[in-house]
Amino acid sequence: MQIRTVFGVWVTLLALVMAFGVRADQPGQEEQGSLIASNELASLLRGYESYQANFIQIVVNEQGTQVQETRGALKAKRPGLFYWESSEPLAQFIVSNGETVEVYDPDLEQVTVHHLDERVQTTPALLLSGEVGNLNETYRVSQRSIGDHTREFTLEPRSPDSLFVSLRLTFFDGELQEMRMRDSLSQMSILSFNQIELNKALDNSVFTLEYPSTVDVIRDGA
Repeated sequence: MQIRTVFGVWVTLLALVMAFGVRADQPGQEEQGSLIASNELASLLRGYESYQANFIQIVVNEQGTQVQETRGALKAKRPGLFYWESSEPLAQFIVSNGETVEVYDPDLEQVTVHHLDERVQTTPALLLSGEVGNLNETYRVSQRSIGDHTREFTLEPRSPDSLFVSLRLTFFDGELQEMRMRDSLSQMSILSFNQIELNKALDNSVFTLEYPSTVDVIRDGA
Protein backbone atom coordinates (compact mmCIF):
# COMPACT_ATOMS: atom_id res chain seq x y z
CA MET A 1 0.00 0.00 0.00
CA GLN A 2 1.35 3.41 -0.93
CA ILE A 3 2.24 5.77 1.93
CA ARG A 4 -0.29 8.40 0.88
CA THR A 5 -2.97 5.69 0.72
CA VAL A 6 -2.18 4.60 4.28
CA PHE A 7 -2.38 8.19 5.42
CA GLY A 8 -5.60 8.63 3.49
CA VAL A 9 -7.23 5.76 5.39
CA TRP A 10 -6.54 7.56 8.68
CA VAL A 11 -7.84 10.76 7.16
CA THR A 12 -11.05 8.98 6.26
CA LEU A 13 -11.33 7.40 9.68
CA LEU A 14 -10.80 10.66 11.51
CA ALA A 15 -12.38 13.20 9.23
CA LEU A 16 -15.80 11.70 8.54
CA VAL A 17 -18.45 12.40 11.11
CA MET A 18 -21.16 9.83 11.59
CA ALA A 19 -21.59 6.05 11.68
CA PHE A 20 -23.94 4.07 9.46
CA GLY A 21 -25.30 1.31 11.72
CA VAL A 22 -25.51 -2.40 10.88
CA ARG A 23 -27.90 -3.89 13.40
CA ALA A 24 -26.90 -7.00 15.29
CA ASP A 25 -29.05 -10.11 15.72
CA GLN A 26 -30.68 -10.89 19.04
CA PRO A 27 -27.89 -10.68 21.62
CA GLY A 28 -26.23 -13.84 22.86
CA GLN A 29 -23.53 -13.88 25.53
CA GLU A 30 -20.93 -12.39 23.17
CA GLU A 31 -23.34 -9.71 22.00
CA GLN A 32 -24.26 -8.84 25.57
CA GLY A 33 -20.58 -8.32 26.35
CA SER A 34 -20.25 -6.11 23.29
CA LEU A 35 -23.29 -4.09 24.33
CA ILE A 36 -21.88 -3.52 27.82
CA ALA A 37 -18.46 -2.49 26.46
CA SER A 38 -19.96 -0.20 23.82
CA ASN A 39 -22.16 1.50 26.43
CA GLU A 40 -19.16 2.11 28.66
CA LEU A 41 -17.13 3.51 25.77
CA ALA A 42 -20.03 5.74 24.72
CA SER A 43 -20.42 7.00 28.27
CA LEU A 44 -16.73 7.87 28.37
CA LEU A 45 -16.76 9.66 25.01
CA ARG A 46 -19.92 11.65 25.70
CA GLY A 47 -17.81 13.75 28.06
CA TYR A 48 -15.69 14.87 25.10
CA GLU A 49 -17.25 18.13 23.92
CA SER A 50 -13.93 18.94 22.26
CA TYR A 51 -10.58 17.20 21.89
CA GLN A 52 -7.29 18.53 20.61
CA ALA A 53 -3.80 17.07 20.62
CA ASN A 54 -0.55 16.71 18.75
CA PHE A 55 0.14 13.26 17.33
CA ILE A 56 2.82 10.96 16.02
CA GLN A 57 1.61 8.43 13.45
CA ILE A 58 3.66 5.31 12.80
CA VAL A 59 2.82 2.70 10.17
CA VAL A 60 4.18 -0.84 10.61
CA ASN A 61 3.94 -3.54 7.94
CA GLU A 62 3.04 -7.20 8.42
CA GLN A 63 6.68 -8.05 9.25
CA GLY A 64 6.76 -5.45 12.03
CA THR A 65 8.95 -3.02 10.10
CA GLN A 66 8.21 0.69 10.39
CA VAL A 67 7.45 2.11 6.93
CA GLN A 68 6.23 5.60 7.80
CA GLU A 69 6.30 8.26 10.51
CA THR A 70 4.19 11.42 10.40
CA ARG A 71 3.63 14.20 12.93
CA GLY A 72 0.83 16.70 13.21
CA ALA A 73 -2.13 18.03 15.17
CA LEU A 74 -5.86 17.48 15.27
CA LYS A 75 -8.90 19.22 16.73
CA ALA A 76 -12.44 17.88 17.07
CA LYS A 77 -15.64 19.44 18.38
CA ARG A 78 -19.17 18.12 18.65
CA PRO A 79 -21.27 18.05 16.63
CA GLY A 80 -19.33 17.08 13.56
CA LEU A 81 -16.41 19.50 13.41
CA PHE A 82 -12.92 18.18 12.68
CA TYR A 83 -9.49 19.53 11.74
CA TRP A 84 -6.33 17.55 10.88
CA GLU A 85 -2.92 18.93 9.98
CA SER A 86 0.19 16.89 9.23
CA SER A 87 3.69 18.14 8.57
CA GLU A 88 6.36 16.99 6.15
CA PRO A 89 7.00 14.59 4.52
CA LEU A 90 3.21 14.24 4.15
CA ALA A 91 1.92 17.78 4.54
CA GLN A 92 -1.87 17.67 4.40
CA PHE A 93 -4.85 19.53 5.84
CA ILE A 94 -8.33 18.12 6.37
CA VAL A 95 -11.44 19.90 7.64
CA SER A 96 -14.97 18.59 8.13
CA ASN A 97 -18.08 20.63 8.93
CA GLY A 98 -20.32 17.60 9.35
CA GLU A 99 -21.63 17.76 5.79
CA THR A 100 -18.46 17.82 3.70
CA VAL A 101 -14.78 16.97 4.07
CA GLU A 102 -12.13 19.14 2.41
CA VAL A 103 -8.67 17.66 1.87
CA TYR A 104 -5.87 20.04 0.90
CA ASP A 105 -2.60 18.60 -0.46
CA PRO A 106 -0.11 21.49 -0.78
CA ASP A 107 2.40 19.48 -2.78
CA LEU A 108 -0.28 18.59 -5.34
CA GLU A 109 -1.75 22.11 -5.23
CA GLN A 110 -5.14 20.43 -4.96
CA VAL A 111 -8.22 20.50 -2.74
CA THR A 112 -10.69 17.62 -2.84
CA VAL A 113 -14.21 18.12 -1.47
CA HIS A 114 -16.18 15.02 -0.43
CA HIS A 115 -19.85 14.92 0.53
CA LEU A 116 -20.72 12.64 3.42
CA ASP A 117 -23.19 9.88 2.66
CA GLU A 118 -24.04 6.38 3.86
CA ARG A 119 -21.51 4.78 1.52
CA VAL A 120 -18.62 6.28 3.49
CA GLN A 121 -20.08 6.61 6.97
CA THR A 122 -19.02 3.21 8.36
CA THR A 123 -16.11 4.86 10.15
CA PRO A 124 -15.13 5.64 13.74
CA ALA A 125 -15.10 9.40 13.27
CA LEU A 126 -18.10 9.64 15.56
CA LEU A 127 -15.79 8.78 18.44
CA LEU A 128 -14.36 12.31 18.58
CA SER A 129 -16.88 14.52 16.82
CA GLY A 130 -20.18 12.78 16.23
CA GLU A 131 -22.87 10.56 17.69
CA VAL A 132 -21.80 7.65 19.91
CA GLY A 133 -25.17 6.18 20.82
CA ASN A 134 -25.12 3.40 18.19
CA LEU A 135 -21.63 1.97 18.64
CA ASN A 136 -22.87 -1.57 19.18
CA GLU A 137 -24.81 -1.45 15.91
CA THR A 138 -21.67 -0.63 13.95
CA TYR A 139 -18.95 -2.48 15.90
CA ARG A 140 -18.38 -5.49 18.09
CA VAL A 141 -16.73 -3.95 21.13
CA SER A 142 -14.57 -5.55 23.81
CA GLN A 143 -12.66 -4.00 26.68
CA ARG A 144 -10.00 -4.68 29.28
CA SER A 145 -8.42 -2.78 32.16
CA ILE A 146 -4.67 -2.52 32.70
CA GLY A 147 -4.02 -1.51 36.28
CA ASP A 148 -6.08 1.22 37.88
CA HIS A 149 -5.65 3.93 35.25
CA THR A 150 -5.58 2.38 31.76
CA ARG A 151 -8.50 0.97 29.75
CA GLU A 152 -8.48 -0.48 26.26
CA PHE A 153 -11.46 -0.83 23.93
CA THR A 154 -11.23 -2.88 20.73
CA LEU A 155 -13.75 -2.23 17.95
CA GLU A 156 -14.32 -4.70 15.11
CA PRO A 157 -16.61 -3.45 12.31
CA ARG A 158 -19.72 -5.51 11.61
CA SER A 159 -19.74 -4.43 7.97
CA PRO A 160 -17.52 -6.44 5.60
CA ASP A 161 -16.95 -3.24 3.60
CA SER A 162 -15.16 -1.42 6.40
CA LEU A 163 -11.86 0.35 5.80
CA PHE A 164 -10.23 -1.49 8.69
CA VAL A 165 -10.27 -4.84 10.51
CA SER A 166 -9.88 -3.63 14.08
CA LEU A 167 -9.40 -0.40 15.98
CA ARG A 168 -8.03 -0.24 19.52
CA LEU A 169 -8.46 2.83 21.70
CA THR A 170 -6.32 3.27 24.81
CA PHE A 171 -7.37 5.66 27.59
CA PHE A 172 -5.34 6.78 30.59
CA ASP A 173 -7.40 8.38 33.36
CA GLY A 174 -10.17 8.98 30.86
CA GLU A 175 -7.99 10.65 28.19
CA LEU A 176 -7.62 9.08 24.77
CA GLN A 177 -3.89 8.41 24.44
CA GLU A 178 -3.58 6.09 21.45
CA MET A 179 -5.43 4.59 18.48
CA ARG A 180 -4.22 1.45 16.69
CA MET A 181 -5.82 0.44 13.42
CA ARG A 182 -5.15 -2.84 11.61
CA ASP A 183 -6.16 -3.12 7.96
CA SER A 184 -6.96 -6.13 5.78
CA LEU A 185 -3.29 -6.39 4.75
CA SER A 186 -2.22 -6.80 8.41
CA GLN A 187 -0.62 -3.37 8.33
CA MET A 188 -0.82 -1.46 11.62
CA SER A 189 -1.27 2.32 11.85
CA ILE A 190 -0.58 3.77 15.30
CA LEU A 191 -1.57 7.27 16.40
CA SER A 192 -0.03 8.37 19.71
CA PHE A 193 -1.37 11.62 21.17
CA ASN A 194 0.39 14.17 23.37
CA GLN A 195 -0.30 17.67 24.70
CA ILE A 196 -3.94 16.62 24.99
CA GLU A 197 -6.56 19.24 25.85
CA LEU A 198 -10.10 18.10 26.65
CA ASN A 199 -13.14 20.36 26.47
CA LYS A 200 -11.19 23.53 25.82
CA ALA A 201 -13.27 26.21 24.11
CA LEU A 202 -12.76 26.10 20.33
CA ASP A 203 -14.23 28.73 18.02
CA ASN A 204 -15.91 27.32 14.92
CA SER A 205 -13.59 29.41 12.78
CA VAL A 206 -10.82 26.93 13.68
CA PHE A 207 -12.57 24.42 11.43
CA THR A 208 -12.18 26.46 8.26
CA LEU A 209 -9.70 25.39 5.61
CA GLU A 210 -7.59 28.14 4.07
CA TYR A 211 -5.62 27.64 0.86
CA PRO A 212 -4.40 29.74 -2.09
CA SER A 213 -6.97 30.69 -4.72
CA THR A 214 -4.68 29.19 -7.37
CA VAL A 215 -5.12 25.56 -6.28
CA ASP A 216 -7.35 23.14 -8.17
CA VAL A 217 -10.63 22.31 -6.38
CA ILE A 218 -12.12 18.92 -7.17
CA ARG A 219 -15.65 18.16 -5.96
CA ASP A 220 -17.61 14.91 -5.78
CA GLY A 221 -19.24 14.25 -9.10
CA ALA A 222 -17.16 16.89 -10.85
